[in-house]
Amino acid sequence: MTKLIIQIPCYNEEETLGIALKELPRQLSGVDTVEWLVINDGSRDRTIEVAKLHGVDHIVSFPQNQGLAKAFMAGLEASVQAGADIIVNTDADNQYCAADIPKLIGPILLKKAEIVVGARSIQTNPEFSPFKKLLQKLGSWVVRIASNTDIPDAPSGFRAFSRQAAMQLNVFNSYTYTLETIIQAGQKGIAITSVPIKTNPALRPSRLVRSNWNYVVRSFFTILRIFMLYKPLRFFLLLGNIPLGAGIILGIRWLIYFFMGSERTRVPSLILAAILIIIGFQLWLFGLVADLIAANRKLLEEIQQQRRWNNTTESIHNS
Repeated sequence: MTKLIIQIPCYNEEETLGIALKELPRQLSGVDTVEWLVINDGSRDRTIEVAKLHGVDHIVSFPQNQGLAKAFMAGLEASVQAGADIIVNTDADNQYCAADIPKLIGPILLKKAEIVVGARSIQTNPEFSPFKKLLQKLGSWVVRIASNTDIPDAPSGFRAFSRQAAMQLNVFNSYTYTLETIIQAGQKGIAITSVPIKTNPALRPSRLVRSNWNYVVRSFFTILRIFMLYKPLRFFLLLGNIPLGAGIILGIRWLIYFFMGSERTRVPSLILAAILIIIGFQLWLFGLVADLIAANRKLLEEIQQQRRWNNTTESIHNS
């Protein structure tokens, strides 16, 4: 028996949620059961009433708004607890075509991937400005470099996860889950791929992207933080190479002048070189300590994954 749960994070979505739910399937080839789950992220409107009116099977509610990332993770947790074998995440504004869900879950059913990201045709989409297309292309390229994956549309929220993949994911960023989950999958060796999808006309402006520059800055720090989290040794080694290299160059310059018999002592240059070299070595040491901490985090994540597996097994057995 294969169960698919389609989850939708919601925050004040009474106007569009009904439209999105009407498009969702109740039966799919290769899947025995299709259920819907809504994560009510502290909505102050009739989001819950609309969800119940359209027959949503599961509702997870936060008393206050926690943000998209936490809502997404709460949905994964609830879906796994409900016995989902495959979880599809989509938006409440009906941005993504529900008709593409079979295409999205196909690689998981065929055991070719554990995570599938729906890739929008950004370059041909008239609703995306040239600047936004450039930002999307640049952001996806950076994510591909950081994650060692080949996902062309990293910010896409239309995704499918196997239960095994869902139990391995942890989102630490409070802004969004899209970039972090791809980088995390690449670092953990979770098989991830993408499929082309279609999109519907926008029903409302994006709440995540307040402005292009705001999105760029927040995405940059998200990627930087994740890279520090999952590749701390490499990050601090690269960072330490900058002052260390500058210090070595200044030191060599001082030695050249010294052996040439220059009358000037150039003590300030020597002091600066020493300071830069010390800073470089300190950053390297930070990398070693952070790498040890990262190893401990991996052990804790394995324990967490085992706990999740035990909890879901017990939940399914009791039901």
